[in-house]
Amino acid sequence: MSPLSFARHQFPPAIIQHAIWLYLRFTLSYRDVEELLAERGVEVSYETVRRWVLKFGPAIASNLRRLRPKPSQRWHLDEMMIGVSGKLMYLWRAVDDEGEVLEVLVQPRRDKAAARKLMRKLLKKHGFVPTQNTINKLRSYGAAFRQLGLTAHYEQGRRTNNRAEVSHQPVRRREHKMQRFKSSGSAQRFVSLHAAVYNTFNFQRHLVSRRTLRTFRAQAMAAWQIATAAA
Repeated sequence: MSPLSFARHQFPPAIIQHAIWLYLRFTLSYRDVEELLAERGVEVSYETVRRWVLKFGPAIASNLRRLRPKPSQRWHLDEMMIGVSGKLMYLWRAVDDEGEVLEVLVQPRRDKAAARKLMRKLLKKHGFVPTQNTINKLRSYGAAFRQLGLTAHYEQGRRTNNRAEVSHQPVRRREHKMQRFKSSGSAQRFVSLHAAVYNTFNFQRHLVSRRTLRTFRAQAMAAWQIATAAA
């Protein structure tokens, strides 16, 4: 775990941590976070909030990933179109059968090379081959699997990949809130940060009791406190 250094910052670490949490946890703009902090008597500009997210966000996301349990061996792969600086690009996404976001990759194309790059990142990051892949009818996946020598079973169907398709919704809401991404680099950076926080605070509350939900919330906040601990 890498502790964060808040040295030479005007505001105390608790305010910086809370501002970053608000922006990454909820569908808010930087100006929304500025307004929420101002209501609490904290005068900080939205540009300062943006700089905090850019500076500390990657380290926080990395710490959160280290705290996550090993994903399941059943993966769902899918892609969707996003607007980046007036151009259409593709957001490739992999989740496991419990909704854990495994990898998010912004690519200009929807072809075999992009599918192969996604799978390589997944295999390198998680260190094991899934027992089953659920995909849509895009042939690029099968071609990429064969090129990588993957023999895991994969299935296709009209509704079999709902897990991956539903997982796009939080990113789509943020895309609309941000009025589309400004560049492929900023899009990749944001979706990576968002995925780490989403995994930590995704409780699937409709499947658990109120008591269990309180336990999950406490565990998520404890993980956040560990990931944002000051050096």
